[in-house]
Amino acid sequence: MERANSSGAPESRTATTLRRLRPAGGWRWDTDAKGRSTWARGRVLAALAVLTSGLLAFHAVVPDTVAHLGSLLEAFLPWLGLAVPVLLLPALLRRSATALVALLLPMAAWTHLFGGVFLPEDRGAPDITVLQHNVSDENADPAGTARALMDAGPELIALEELTPSALPRYERALAAAYPYHVVQGTVGLWSKYPLTAARLVDIKPQGIDEAWSRGLRAGARTPWGEIAVYVAHLPSVRVRPTGFDCAYRDESAELLGAALAAEKADRVILLGDFNGTVDDRGLDPVTSWMTLPPRDLAFSWPAAFPVSRIDQIMTRSASVTTVRTLPGTGSDHLPITAGITLTP
Repeated sequence: MERANSSGAPESRTATTLRRLRPAGGWRWDTDAKGRSTWARGRVLAALAVLTSGLLAFHAVVPDTVAHLGSLLEAFLPWLGLAVPVLLLPALLRRSATALVALLLPMAAWTHLFGGVFLPEDRGAPDITVLQHNVSDENADPAGTARALMDAGPELIALEELTPSALPRYERALAAAYPYHVVQGTVGLWSKYPLTAARLVDIKPQGIDEAWSRGLRAGARTPWGEIAVYVAHLPSVRVRPTGFDCAYRDESAELLGAALAAEKADRVILLGDFNGTVDDRGLDPVTSWMTLPPRDLAFSWPAAFPVSRIDQIMTRSASVTTVRTLPGTGSDHLPITAGITLTP
């Protein structure tokens, strides 16, 4: 005998069996226990997915006038991709088609920005290799750090946070393989090629002690002609209750950008700890004059669990082929090395 359903129509035995087996909360994608369809629930999750995609695709329009929030966002931009798996689980638990479709937006935006790092690409063999490392003013083993850097075989090595007590140890350890070097303040350049016209580059923001010196420029006489090599260490940034404190860094970037704009040499290599990623608009005065390296996930800071690459290698009239990090030294930064193509 058939039973009648709520509308008065007879209910088949199969339908009755399925109704009895169905969990109380309901397992179907069409409606939940409250009668909401799969398109009606999960709207908050969908809104968060759309917001994430907007931040990824249009991070440049996030205002920087209030607490430098735009720069803070751009400092950790790749990590916004974690919003996808974080939102995916509740979207599946809610069985929300709306949220799942909306999650395609941040997936597409992240893939557009960073997906290329996972694709194989033949950029050719480099002409020279350069290395950039903030060695830390608390490094307890300068000689060991120097040996680790030499093992990578770069032609140029840029170092920051050189202290008066540690500098002689770096000089002794690097002298045999790198007979040419120049130091200005706490930054230095070691080279296998002769260096010429070495000088200070003043990137000191107003209000900082007169002894502060973190920029240099030298000419490297290579088989491909003379190259202007800059080494810079921009001021640190801080995340405070009042926001992202990067005013000194941004002012120093302006000064470095002016020096790069005035540079007469055709080929330029820029190395340094910039305390910012290439996406950070605070570095626009610098990056606007240089060719950026290919996107990668070679994070250099902090060494214990790298989440960002604030150490940079950029070029002008030359191309960076690859960027990679090296194993940790006695610093809170990882060394980064890059291959550079100088031939047309």
